[in-house]
Amino acid sequence: MSIKLYSYWRSSAAYRVRIALNLKELEHEIVTVSLAPGVSEHRSDAYRARNPQMLVPFLEDGDLGIAQSMAILEYLEETYADVKLLPQTEPARSQVRAFCNMIACDIHPLNNLRVMNYIKTEFGEDPTSDWYAHWIHEGFKAAEAIASDGPYVFGDDVSLADTFLVPQVYNARRFKVPLDNYPKLVASVDHCNKLTAFQDAAPEAQSDAVSG
Repeated sequence: MSIKLYSYWRSSAAYRVRIALNLKELEHEIVTVSLAPGVSEHRSDAYRARNPQMLVPFLEDGDLGIAQSMAILEYLEETYADVKLLPQTEPARSQVRAFCNMIACDIHPLNNLRVMNYIKTEFGEDPTSDWYAHWIHEGFKAAEAIASDGPYVFGDDVSLADTFLVPQVYNARRFKVPLDNYPKLVASVDHCNKLTAFQDAAPEAQSDAVSG
């Protein structure tokens, strides 16, 4: 087995890659890296040498090492093309990429664990209510507007858009953000979560999952 994914069960970025590996039916090993406070395995010298950003996911395929979920997913798409997660024609191909970046660039970074912890530490404010919900709503309003009527985000075929949406909705539900205004997004996620590839990638299905 040459593919290794360095992952943390609650990392939504790692969750995206777990889904894609499963959808592509690629044999791989999950190497757990705890981001939990007080453990912080991602800050160890050994992991820093592998990935100077000290983040997950990190993918190794033989001698190649890749950080950043979008770069990893593009690599998997280009290298293991038997199962395609990007449409083969335009404008659908660019629409999927744009949808992915709406989440990866505009929603997720603002609600990332390290950002939330920084706000708590430096400003004494708990951002897990108004702050978190604000950025979910800002992003999901646009995502709902461009999504199709299903069953997946962009029609009849599962795509990278779904690998990004499912973890983001998981997080929104975890923080009890109301999703009533996004019926197309919720329907797509609920449809995806009937698939084994998504179920096996879910946080609670990971070997390092903990309760609470």
